[in-house]
Amino acid sequence: VQLQASGGGLVQAGGSLRLSCATSGRTFSRYNMGWFRQAPGKEREFVAVIGWRGAGTYYADSVKGRFTISRDNAENTAHLQMNSLKPEDTAVYYCAASKEYGLRRDGRAYDYWGQGTLVTVSS
Repeated sequence: VQLQASGGGLVQAGGSLRLSCATSGRTFSRYNMGWFRQAPGKEREFVAVIGWRGAGTYYADSVKGRFTISRDNAENTAHLQMNSLKPEDTAVYYCAASKEYGLRRDGRAYDYWGQGTLVTVSS
């Protein structure tokens, strides 16, 4: 499975962005899809995950109520809608796919990773 993240850019605080993660292969619907981010000088952190059927989601407390994860299994694509962005949301955002059971926030549970897309939020 190959993942391609896109949609990053520069936005002012309070603005919105929608990230997309396009995948190759015919088995997209079998994977839980997650988003992670890594800010300069910091460790990678979990952002959100969605189950393979799209029914279950789980968010980091820092983004809960502002970000929404979704997926379209027909299009082999996952999305992260980010609203009310804050300067502390500035990071490279990565999408990842996991075959493990359950909605995991540990990056070690993910088998495939995209290349990342940069989100910069100005104050």
